[in-house]
Formats: sequence, C-alpha cells, structure tokens
Amino acid sequence: MSVKKITVVGAGHVGATCSQLLSQKELAREVILVDIAEGIPQGKGLDQWESAPIEGFDSRVTGSNNYESSAGADIFIVTAGIARKPGMSRDDLLKINAGVMRAVTTEIKRVAPDSIIIVVTNPLDVMAQVALETSGFPRERVIGMAGVLDTARYRSFIALELDVSIEDIQALVLGGHGDTMVPLASYTSVSGIPLTQLLSQERIDALVERTRKGGGEIVAHLKTGSAYYAPAAAAVQMAEAIVKDKRRILPCAAWLQGEFGMKDLYLGVPCMLGENGLERIIEVDLDDEEKAALETSAEHVRSTVAALKALE
Repeated sequence: MSVKKITVVGAGHVGATCSQLLSQKELAREVILVDIAEGIPQGKGLDQWESAPIEGFDSRVTGSNNYESSAGADIFIVTAGIARKPGMSRDDLLKINAGVMRAVTTEIKRVAPDSIIIVVTNPLDVMAQVALETSGFPRERVIGMAGVLDTARYRSFIALELDVSIEDIQALVLGGHGDTMVPLASYTSVSGIPLTQLLSQERIDALVERTRKGGGEIVAHLKTGSAYYAPAAAAVQMAEAIVKDKRRILPCAAWLQGEFGMKDLYLGVPCMLGENGLERIIEVDLDDEEKAALETSAEHVRSTVAALKALE
C-alpha cells in the first residue's frame, strides 16, 4: 500500500503525539494535523516539521483547521473529543464526544470516501459505532484502538513484575475498552512459557486488575488530563500494520457480525490488520469464565450504546 497522506483529527496530546510518531516512522508522504482550535495544529505541525532535520524524516507535517488539505487521505486517526478528568468515567464523555465524532466522520466521508478510520476517542467502542453509522463505510474500514493499548499496559506490568524484557511477553486483552476489559491469562506467555508457570494466580489477578484500571491510574496521577503516549503509540502501530500490509494480529475494536456469538456491536477481538484495514477476525477458544467475562463486557458496551440512543 503506497500511502501519501495520513490525517490525525485532534491536535491535543494524543493527536500531536500520533502525528510526531507517524512522521518519524515515515508512514506517509504527508501527515496532516486537523483541529478546530485556530493556530494549534499549525503551530504543532510546524514545530514537528522543524524536528525533521534532527530526527531525519521527510514526512511533511502540516496543521489545518479544515479538511480540504486531507482530501484523498488514506487513513484518519480520530482523537478529537474531550479527555477524561478525575472522577469522570469514560461513559461520562458520551454525549459530547458522540457529537464530535459525527461531525468529524461526516467531513471524512466528504473529503476521503475510500479512507480507513482508526477511532481513538472515548468511550471507544461506542464512538467506533457512531463513526461506522455516520460514514456508512464497511466494517473493514472503521476500527477502534483499544486492545492494543490495553495489551501494552498488561505486558508492561508483567515485565515489571517478572523483571524481564518487554519483547518476550505475548498477551491478549479482549472486550470493551474500560473496566470490564478481559485480559486473557490463558493466552499470556513469556518467551512461550505460560504466565501461570511464572506467577501465582493471586499475582496474575492483581496484574489483571491493574490493567483494567490502567487509564484511571494515569488520570489520578496527572489530575488534569489522561494518558497520551501509550494511546498514540497504539494507534500508530495499527496504522503501520495497515500501511505496510503487515497482516499483524492485534486486539482491536471491530464490528462483530456473529463472531464470538455476538452481533452488531464493537468489541475488542483479535484482528488481522493489512492494507484493506480489518482483513479478518480471529476467533479463539475461551473457557467458561472468559466467555462470561466477555459477555459482561459486551453488555456494558450495549448499555452505553442504549444510553446514547436515549440521549438523542
């Protein structure tokens, strides 16, 4: 896939970090940073482009307050919306961010009807559904960034616990992006060694719980914002898999149509990402406890969708 242009919508912490990473990795000829705030995307874009001679990249970074410069873009990473504040759940963001997502997706459909959308805005699973419904795109071209971030947090905590290289840890986190996510200990290993042989169930349970609360832990530290380095890195990893047609299997929020026995909702599942976006969903065997946890997570997503419909 020859990618000429990637647009990041939202020039806040997540969006600006995304554009910097995209350009440093030279994933597109042009990286466009779009935001409604005058001067912010232009200033951040110019600042990043001025780092190019030092970092050694040729991806041109520019900022804009409209979507005209994003015409024909191959990929959009949508980070626009308000961030969580202390004491605020992801679901508190619902009505405001749904309005933002509809406006953004309408513009994307207008200027780049063949593009792929990676949704980062919270509450993630529901915002992905809003983007799908507003755009009318096939499910292959609207994917949510959730499981990549959640799995990264899980792996980072395991590395700290065992004092081993992050590179040797394989893990999988499914379900909705929130407190009901489902880290799968049965699919977690360190250089092929099952995690259950290295840690007690008590310690594994503690790591799973920390993973579920990972976003809130950072919000509690920052007090006036939420995580952005890891979320941005996760979205860019997804974009890289698409741009390079790597066919990587990554946990992402996908629109389920019967997979895992569920239909018509976004949920984090193992996805193969390639040049067409979502190439296919990989169904893995789950034990009864994992199935129940996934259903609980799915029910939470459904209830949030219902809450949004009730607000409309």
